[in-house]
This record gives sequence, structure tokens and C-alpha cells, in this order.
Amino acid sequence: MKRAIRSYVLRQSRTTPAQQRALGDLMPAYGIAYRQEILSPAALFGRVAPLVLEIGSGMGETTVAIAAARPETDFIAVEVHGPGVGSLLRRIDEQGLKNLRVIRHDALEVLAEMIPDGALAGVHLFFPDPWPKKRHHKRRLVQPAFAALAARKLAPGGYLHAATDWDDYAAQMLEVLSGSPDFERIAPAGARPATKFELRGLKLGHKVHDFHFRRRS
Repeated sequence: MKRAIRSYVLRQSRTTPAQQRALGDLMPAYGIAYRQEILSPAALFGRVAPLVLEIGSGMGETTVAIAAARPETDFIAVEVHGPGVGSLLRRIDEQGLKNLRVIRHDALEVLAEMIPDGALAGVHLFFPDPWPKKRHHKRRLVQPAFAALAARKLAPGGYLHAATDWDDYAAQMLEVLSGSPDFERIAPAGARPATKFELRGLKLGHKVHDFHFRRRS
């Protein structure tokens, strides 16, 4: 069977004892196990509310800030790296958030196999791996197939907010999303909290690009 191209590499980052404890103790409370079956957001959160999926939540600081500021919205964060998941679980527990859950798995598989079609009010994609070398551009997440999948999972009028600090990836994001028949570009709805990767990029002199698109009705 042909191996799927992954948009990430599982780095051998050190997991701190606190992150490891969170993975063991808090995942049952705030995590969602990956399964090849469609989940029920209403059953998961105990209410009917707008649902936003974040792809690649990193260490979770931005994810938690957004969820805390929008208690009327439910969030699912998808991340593969253990230290980031552990950190996010700790933040959720410390703030007592009821509207944020975590899945530790490949985001494309989660999106395709667990999210109901038309269920999402929004998708957040903040500073995905830029794969800067040209021979690795095929690994970048934002491709036409991703745009089509995201559009299928978004409700009509739902939004996609993507950000990167790599100029050529920004050009690719804009080309792919503008070229999709499912999306139209919209004005920013408001500022978002800065991420760790964003601040690192700014220190290096990178320009931050934010793109806001809406699924056509």
C-alpha cells in the first residue's frame, strides 16, 4: 500500500514530567480517542454550539486563550506531538475550560474520518510546518485536496483562518484558497493571540500573513 505523505515529522522532543503526568492523568478527562467513526459534537460537549477545529495546536497557549475568550463556542484541538498535547491538557485543567477537547492524531485523518460533514463553524490553521525546501513543498498541508476537505466539513458560511510567517507558503496558501471554488476571501474578524512560533518568526524578521476565507453558501 502506498504510504501517505505526512505534513509533519514526529520530533524527539523531551516530554517534561509534568507533561507526562498530564498525558496520563488528564487525557481521559479532556482528550478524545482517535477512531475511524464520526463523532457527535453535541454528545461530546453536552450542548449544541458552534464548533471550531484547530489543526496543530502546538503548546496550546493560543488555543486556550481563544477558547477562554469564546465560551459560547466549542473547540477541538488536534496535535501529534506529546509535549504540546501534555502542555495543552495542563492549561485546560488549570483554567477549568469546558469547551475545549484534544485529539492526539494526524489532523487530516481526524478531519476526514471523525468530523461530520458541514459540522464546523471554523477551522484554525496557525503556523503549520512550512517545509521551506522546495523538494519538501509536497508535504505542506495547504493543498487543493485539503481545501476541498475543509470546505466539506465546514457549514455554509463557516470560516477558515490560516496564518504563516513564510512568504512563499503564504503565496501558496493564497493561491490554493483563492483558487478553490468553495471559498471566498473575507475581511479579518478580529485579532488573534500570538503563538510561540509567530513570536519566534517575528524575532527573525519574518512577516506574518493571516488569511481569512469563508465557505460559499
